[in-house]
Amino acid sequence: MQRIGFLVYPGFQIMTLAAASVFEFANLTLKQTNYDVAFVSEYGGPVASSLGAPVETKAIGKPCFDTLLIGCGTGIPSVPDSLIEIVRRAPRSARRVAGICTGAFLLAQAGLLNGRRATTHWLFARQLAERHPEVTVEDDRIFIVDGDIWTSAGMTAGIDLALAMVEKDLGTDVARKVAQKLVIYHRRTGGQSQFSALLELEPKSDRIQNALNYARSHLKSILSVEELAEAASLSPRQFSRAFTEETGQSPAKAVERLRVEAARLMMEQTRHSIEVIAREVGFADRERMRRAFLRAFGQPPQAMRRHAAEPEADTQAA
Repeated sequence: MQRIGFLVYPGFQIMTLAAASVFEFANLTLKQTNYDVAFVSEYGGPVASSLGAPVETKAIGKPCFDTLLIGCGTGIPSVPDSLIEIVRRAPRSARRVAGICTGAFLLAQAGLLNGRRATTHWLFARQLAERHPEVTVEDDRIFIVDGDIWTSAGMTAGIDLALAMVEKDLGTDVARKVAQKLVIYHRRTGGQSQFSALLELEPKSDRIQNALNYARSHLKSILSVEELAEAASLSPRQFSRAFTEETGQSPAKAVERLRVEAARLMMEQTRHSIEVIAREVGFADRERMRRAFLRAFGQPPQAMRRHAAEPEADTQAA
């Protein structure tokens, strides 16, 4: 049986604990206790979350866990040096130590990320890099495995990280069944992007949102301004003006961004060739998709596909 410790501190974000359900459902799936999960804190007793709801914990004492997961807060955590020292000692007995979201800051303060790759919520990635220049921060990753140290992006990404741990421990089939029971459509790979083009565009009106939804559902089509304007129930001139005002981008630029995002997801989730992917998402040919990737990411599709696969290889080796 593997002991899993969830380390929390005053003001932790309660959604961090959602990752614990992954280990619970792994036990339920196999109908045996593979994981013994405990919520721990520096001194034990009830620990109040940022929402105010307390969680009963045990004193961590001398860490003795197979896996120690460090929770996050709604901002950059502020914890006493004594807790940082506990985190610093954790790898001496734990097979792996993980920081969920801003929990990466505690790992960095403890020196456990020195010379390693790591990620955190995109909102705080720059601060992590500035405070800890010895850490290679990758702000566009769902989770990263570097040796025995794991880090994840925002709080829900902790679920993906926990599923990857279950996959490493118990196999792909068990991890897939756990994801299904948790109604998670697809376990995101570590290399998947934190960002969404639709979220970045953030249109203010339903009409422009309808046009974007239409575009996303018809990427294989040419998607002229006239076609998008019809989806928005506007004239082409009204549509172009409103679209640019609400999103800060031209319709053509936004459609290219949606296509690039769709292509990137296909590269992460399928083994289709670059040529097939380019055709499926509406690029006229492979070369046009390559140029669009260079504009969006500064890298060609082949490099993005290799990079997305790297954390998965790390997981298998961890």
